[in-house]
Amino acid sequence: MSDLIADNVNMTFTTPNGEAVHALKDVSFTLKQGELLSVLGPSGCGKTTLLNLIAGFLRPTGGKFTLAGQEIDGPGVERGMVFQQGALFEWLTVAQNVDFGLRMKKNSKADNRRKVEEWLDIVGLQGFGDTPTYQLSGGMQQRVALARCLINDPDLILMDEPLGALDALTREKMQSLVLKIWKETGKTIMIITHSVEEALLLGERLFVMAPRPGRLHKEYELPFAEWGLQQDLREVKNNNEFSQVREEILTMIWNMEEEIMGKTA
Repeated sequence: MSDLIADNVNMTFTTPNGEAVHALKDVSFTLKQGELLSVLGPSGCGKTTLLNLIAGFLRPTGGKFTLAGQEIDGPGVERGMVFQQGALFEWLTVAQNVDFGLRMKKNSKADNRRKVEEWLDIVGLQGFGDTPTYQLSGGMQQRVALARCLINDPDLILMDEPLGALDALTREKMQSLVLKIWKETGKTIMIITHSVEEALLLGERLFVMAPRPGRLHKEYELPFAEWGLQQDLREVKNNNEFSQVREEILTMIWNMEEEIMGKTA
């Protein structure tokens, strides 16, 4: 089983003036294979640091992460990353972007073409393979980024604010696509977001993080991701249970922000 395990992870940075900043403190959890986890919290709570550690871009100063029993000590093909801005090669076509990782593996061109067409169909970009990437809208570019990540068949998909730069309607469509891909592929997905609504919609589990030092404050197990596979997302957001949990979390984060402001005033 490709479970992700955080074992008492700590991360401390040193500022240029020599001050130690405890970005993450005593973070422990298990994310089981096939789970969909969303993480949110106020600015400075360590959300992106957490994701970068799991991606292998940083090494923890204490504790460790393991995936499928192997300690994470750097980037690896078993983990795929989708960024807020797609980090695409805009001078290449859509198909050339999507099959970039496959070409690095030197797979056969025929197999690559078949897989690219399959994934362009899944993300709703069939017929756009020869289109220059720079001609696409923001939402379409994020579809390309998803396809480029998933075509490499990672065990764990990490998403850092992947929908944050999109307009409201496009963002809602992409949220539905993320749920569809999660259900159809059985992939483990961890998504960082600043949006409480999005965290509720895209997390069957949800972590609320608290800042200074960054730590796991509260965990929720939620039904809304499953509901979103069967209903229009606007119907889910109008549900009383959804509204109650949203208000509870908004109040929680508001209080954290007020506490931070009080400490720094």
